[in-house]
Amino acid sequence: MKNLIYLLFLTTIILGCQSNENETRPEKDFNFLTDSLKIDQKLKDHNLAGFSLVVFENYNIVYSNQFGLKSVNSNEKIDENTAFSTASISKPITALLCFMLEEKGLINLNDPIDSYLKRWHLPKSEFIKKTKPTWKDFLNHTAGTNQHGFADFYEGDTIPTIKESLLGKLPRYDKEIDFLFSPGSSWSYSGGGYVIIQMALEDTLNTSIAALADEYIFTPLHLKNTTMIQPNEQGFLKNVALVHDKKNEIIKTGLPITPQVAPSGLWSTPRDLAKITIELQHALQDKGNTIISHDVAKKVVEVTALKDAVGGWSYGWQRSFGFNNYDWFSCNGSNTGVGGDIFATVTNGNGFVFLANGEKPNRFPVINHVRTKLLSLMNWKQEFKKKDIQETSNDLKTSLIGTYKDFLFGQGIPTQIIERNKKLYVESPFFEYFTGKKDSEMVQLNNGLFKIVDYPNFLKFNTKNGKLYSVTLLRDNNNVTINLLE
Repeated sequence: MKNLIYLLFLTTIILGCQSNENETRPEKDFNFLTDSLKIDQKLKDHNLAGFSLVVFENYNIVYSNQFGLKSVNSNEKIDENTAFSTASISKPITALLCFMLEEKGLINLNDPIDSYLKRWHLPKSEFIKKTKPTWKDFLNHTAGTNQHGFADFYEGDTIPTIKESLLGKLPRYDKEIDFLFSPGSSWSYSGGGYVIIQMALEDTLNTSIAALADEYIFTPLHLKNTTMIQPNEQGFLKNVALVHDKKNEIIKTGLPITPQVAPSGLWSTPRDLAKITIELQHALQDKGNTIISHDVAKKVVEVTALKDAVGGWSYGWQRSFGFNNYDWFSCNGSNTGVGGDIFATVTNGNGFVFLANGEKPNRFPVINHVRTKLLSLMNWKQEFKKKDIQETSNDLKTSLIGTYKDFLFGQGIPTQIIERNKKLYVESPFFEYFTGKKDSEMVQLNNGLFKIVDYPNFLKFNTKNGKLYSVTLLRDNNNVTINLLE
């Protein structure tokens, strides 16, 4: 039970792009996914209202299908244009917007953010006396602020302003947002930090974040079913999925209102989210991109937080996963009665997006089933080249084999290194939960570092007198050492 709680916690925090070209379907038929995934049956099994899925491969949308209903009170089925509240998937969109605005010279993300605020200013804190938090600190959750997430509001509720939100005048909080550590010294997921970003954008540019996102991202990519406008505002979408509770009943009006738009106010479809993601993948290769530059793409996806960061984080994107030896960027969105994920490879243009309008106990089993099946069925794999790896000595194998605290994700779940058929494997409940496999093979590279097939970070094992005492994780320009003896 304790392990399950950790897994659910990680899932909730963690865990195309050119309008014509990217929607061209290759000759290969992916309709087999419908029969293989059996999503209709899964909806019945778990009392889930609806589910929408898009799969993309080689920078093209190759499969799109929708299942179930927008509302259990009607027979209106979800279609590919039905938008969902996407919760925290708003964050990487906000981060992308910020980097695009910086490229245009409108803001500087290395500046202390307080100088951009007008309606409210950062609270006094011992933690920020010497180090002033920048935009980037808030974008990758290293600023040190609390306020993890927020309750939803509905028509008839008193909707707080974002200033009131930062002052803590709302459900879940009774005091102003505050700092837990010095900026850059650790990592802590903070929806409140993104509210500060929202206020800085709006105060500086005198425009709502919804209008900015539409001008710079949604309209240029022809995303007609995506908005940051809220259900109580003019211009909100008409084709939307309503949120449902554990009993599969509509929650109040079914249309959550989120004043904290930057962290959790985006409404979209899997198809539109796939278009944004494919545009970003194109930009990473600097080929076929239309609105996102190569420079912006590299900055947005670069791993900038490793210490205490659940395996790795960039600006808005989670960088904790390495399924089948690919490097992935992903984002999980989870609000009351709705949620979903984006998973995408950094190279080769592969990935998938799904959204579901049901509460966690209803949607999590369906989401987990679809993710693990897709990773198997799509067979996106990269093999290690023989010239890049070496055989690990028996003495070193003996030093590594054992059970340790979680050095992969830092979530307190025991992690094992084992040997099977003369190969090393790492066992973790996270591998089974996210990939359906109990363990993942680990190889030693020629430079002495180790790499796990389904994990993105490189590992340096530090031994003394034949015993493993610490592990150093390395990726991009980051490294962090985990002491295993504490």
